[in-house]
Amino acid sequence: MRVLFANGVLVLADRVALGSVVVRDGRIERILIGSDEPPGWDQRVDLESNYLCPGFVDLHVHGGDGADFMDGSEEAFHTACRAHLRHGTTSLLPTSCVATHDRILKFLALCDRARSHAWAGARVLGAHLYGPFFAPEAKGCHPGRALRTPSEAEWRAFLDAGCVVTASIAPELPASEAFARECRRRGIRVNIGHSLATFDQVRQAIEWGAAHVDHLFCAMSDRARLRQQQAYPMRGGVVEATLFFDELTTEVIADGKHLQRELLQLAYKIKGPDRLALVTDCSRALDMPDGTYIFGPEDDGEPFLKRDGVGLLPDGKALASSVVGMDHMVRTMHRLTGIPLYEVVRMASLTPARIIGRDDDLGSLTEGKRADFVVLDRELTVWSVWLGGRLVHAA
Repeated sequence: MRVLFANGVLVLADRVALGSVVVRDGRIERILIGSDEPPGWDQRVDLESNYLCPGFVDLHVHGGDGADFMDGSEEAFHTACRAHLRHGTTSLLPTSCVATHDRILKFLALCDRARSHAWAGARVLGAHLYGPFFAPEAKGCHPGRALRTPSEAEWRAFLDAGCVVTASIAPELPASEAFARECRRRGIRVNIGHSLATFDQVRQAIEWGAAHVDHLFCAMSDRARLRQQQAYPMRGGVVEATLFFDELTTEVIADGKHLQRELLQLAYKIKGPDRLALVTDCSRALDMPDGTYIFGPEDDGEPFLKRDGVGLLPDGKALASSVVGMDHMVRTMHRLTGIPLYEVVRMASLTPARIIGRDDDLGSLTEGKRADFVVLDRELTVWSVWLGGRLVHAA
């Protein structure tokens, strides 16, 4: 069966163009630029001059609609994946948090099961092992009592689960090198996150195999913070190293709350759309009313507030994850920075897919790739979502 998506504005990797897309058996069979429509289709979807974009790919997401992936149940996975699908995310990496050994293993087992089955909601690509190996001074909203340094027996158990796609670590912690090198040996991408590492420690981590940095400017060292430890000479930290080293990709939370316009523009100017991804870092408070919620396992996590469109620590003095979906990130990044829409969409789709080595199958309107689409109206609000050419959400 051939499905024709017609009368749309195609958001391609390098431009926006009027055109149509033919889908067959869940994959893009043909892309046509212009107003002409091909013959031989079985069903026609009129896009009504809206934007046809590749489905968003989220590398860093904790939950949504009241559920956290660390709750440890299939129901929580279903709920969170359905919630993010409504916001245009068609593929994601469920992201853990600092927790006990057994809870992380349960999370990984659920990730492994989810990526092997057709679960409701966004497609699960594998796990983002996020913690427990973080610097205590940069823990953010993570439970501090479960922070620890890497031990081989523990991290081997995590990696042996077989579903870890990316793993984050503070490289200044003891025994980080062995963990990073083993991740790279297994083809797992190593991220630097929640770290107060110096510039030289980041340089060293790159030699071990680190290639990506979590949520740029958030929960990481810069020269001002390191100066509190050493008055002179001034030293660069994770922020400066991320911007300096071309081999490092990174990500931003473009919700308009975590980072102001100039920081988003700086990240884009230096890293460019092919090395800068948009992520949600979204908590269970997505699509929920303002109030108090738990970050991490509902019975053993840390409380935070949803207020003013963002997550906050209980005292209201620091941020605690985001509470919005990827469609909001795309709208906000485009509105605040003026970056062309096709580049903003690329940072939410093709770039994250490339970072985890899935760009051969996902992330762009390209013949042969999966027909995962999000249709946005002219206000960049989600109009519909398609997974493998099948309608899964209509606003």
